[in-house]
Amino acid sequence: MNLQNRINILVELGEYLKKNGSEWQKAKQQAQNKNGWFTEAFIDKATSNIIEKYLKKELLEKWATHYHLDDLIKAKNVGIVMAGNIPMVGFHDFLAVFISGHNQRIKFSSKDDVLLTHIIQYIQTLDTNTTHSINIEENLKGCDAYITTGGNQSATYFEHYFSKYPSIIRRNKTSIAILTGEETANELNRLSEDIHLFFGLGCRNVTKIFVPENYDFVPLLKSFDQFKYFRDYNKYINNYDFQLSLLLLNNTYYMTNESTLLVESNELFSPISVLNYSFYSNYKILTEEVAKNGDLQCIVGRNFVPFGQAQEPELFSYADGIDTIQFLLTI
Repeated sequence: MNLQNRINILVELGEYLKKNGSEWQKAKQQAQNKNGWFTEAFIDKATSNIIEKYLKKELLEKWATHYHLDDLIKAKNVGIVMAGNIPMVGFHDFLAVFISGHNQRIKFSSKDDVLLTHIIQYIQTLDTNTTHSINIEENLKGCDAYITTGGNQSATYFEHYFSKYPSIIRRNKTSIAILTGEETANELNRLSEDIHLFFGLGCRNVTKIFVPENYDFVPLLKSFDQFKYFRDYNKYINNYDFQLSLLLLNNTYYMTNESTLLVESNELFSPISVLNYSFYSNYKILTEEVAKNGDLQCIVGRNFVPFGQAQEPELFSYADGIDTIQFLLTI
């Protein structure tokens, strides 16, 4: 396959997903049955972002042109270890390896192995060459390079195991928001999406907010009501009830709209159903400090990632700020 063929295949994939035909609907239902966190609404949200932000011809051509991709690359075998915290979270890595012209050997997370398997099988019906360049495997020994995504413990293992190979090894990340107190109701509603989409399980989900002293939390809590339906999901409400019990047991002050807990904490990471907050007195000092923090995937705010766009990454939105395509061009 040449570069234009690969782009054409990706565009056709986008059209296939957009049609939402019976086979894709079956795959979505199977994914929901296997992983209770993968609701239809959130699978559709992830799919829509892939279609609109990744699989448009003009976007793919601009991406390829930026890196001067051509058909002269010597294809290597790239091993990808994917996470499974939100639907199709590993798609960008798959996409980067595919458009670069390398072969890929993919190890899925057991939490998210249905949707991407279906996508790969569909691509292989479009061009039989992809049956050789894309393989799903359990053992990734012998690859020329690796891209892994997981927790800090698995990252330590991967760093040791793949130390002799070119690699991108990602650790735990999270996202924060910095508020000024002047946000509009619409901005708060969009921030609520950054917090709650995918039940807050993604590294691009906001798990902590920084607010000015004497901040009025009432409008923010009101914005959370659009996700009150989370109470209907046992997996979520069990987490909420457990966290609420801990707060009551420890006599810890909290605020809630009965589906999301607001807790003052210095921690950036928060449990499911909990949003941490801290007060700040100097905006400039705060922004300088958080910009240096290596645990952050996104900073949301008026001068940062716009409200509501944390979970809408684009082709150039590389995880951990590491340019995947540039890495693939150097192996």
